[in-house]
Amino acid sequence: MMLSRNLFYTGLTRAKKLAIIVGAKKPIAMAVRSVNQQERYTQLKQRLIQSSINS
Repeated sequence: MMLSRNLFYTGLTRAKKLAIIVGAKKPIAMAVRSVNQQERYTQLKQRLIQSSINS
């Protein structure tokens, strides 16, 4: 599921002045209620290591 609680929270907290939520109520409510966290594969650790090697 693309819409998850942590991604929803991140999007809202990054809004500087205004956040407009567009979508059906049911999927948004499901995302807000969900507590399971799925691991995100951003490869951040590998990118940071590679960046420090190339610097």
